Amino acid sequence: MTDEDITIDEKRVYDEKAGATTAYVGTSAGLARVNVSDDIVGEFSLEYRGEVVDVAADGRLAVATPTDVLLETEEGFAETGFGPATAVGFDDGLLTAGEGRLARYDDGWETVAEIDDVRAISGGLVAAAGGVYRTDGTPVGLDAANDVAADSDLLAATDEGLYYLANGWMQAREGIFSVVAATEGRAHAATAEELFARATSDESEGGDWEPVDLPVDGRIAGVAYDEATYAVTEDGTFLANAGDGWRHRSLGLPGVVGVVVR
Repeated sequence: MTDEDITIDEKRVYDEKAGATTAYVGTSAGLARVNVSDDIVGEFSLEYRGEVVDVAADGRLAVATPTDVLLETEEGFAETGFGPATAVGFDDGLLTAGEGRLARYDDGWETVAEIDDVRAISGGLVAAAGGVYRTDGTPVGLDAANDVAADSDLLAATDEGLYYLANGWMQAREGIFSVVAATEGRAHAATAEELFARATSDESEGGDWEPVDLPVDGRIAGVAYDEATYAVTEDGTFLANAGDGWRHRSLGLPGVVGVVVR
């Protein structure tokens, strides 16, 4: 079901629900704020106008752009002086990568490692063209890593497949994977053609990964979680599943790069 078809009663339920989730979607047009109640996608608006390369959340929002890293303040988004960035994340503070360096922010930037072509940061791991690294620059294996999930179990999306960390990196599925996300009890990963969900929670064995039947076409650009599961396509369709199937709504925003919730 598309949320353009939400009934008047459903809209009233959305408007009155106190526990609504706020999702933030990074796009080439800016950072979109999307209000979601369970699986009903409500109003959305641009919080920041300008190209977004990556977005992360940990209490505050951080936005990577082609010219700088922006950090949310009470007055809005403030420039930090990092310069062009390719990825942002949080691990004991704000971490950002760009132009061959990984740096931590604390009233200024301190370089903590030199890593080329960083694509994603999650917890204490970094995905880059050369593989997966710790945030001190120590390589921990694999090649051509496109995304990494380290907030619960450790997963990596690479050009050779989807991997989980057990006694070394073990392949869960073959293919060119571009997106991976995980939280306690749930995990998803995407190729250009399909979204996969881990059907079991036995992380030590990698789990059984099964294709997800989505109601729309389009390459998945990111997945995020709270009580529900959220996904967004590169062409700007926002999807939500609170346990009764996927609902979706087009945001009409191009060049989506990711989604976070808080």
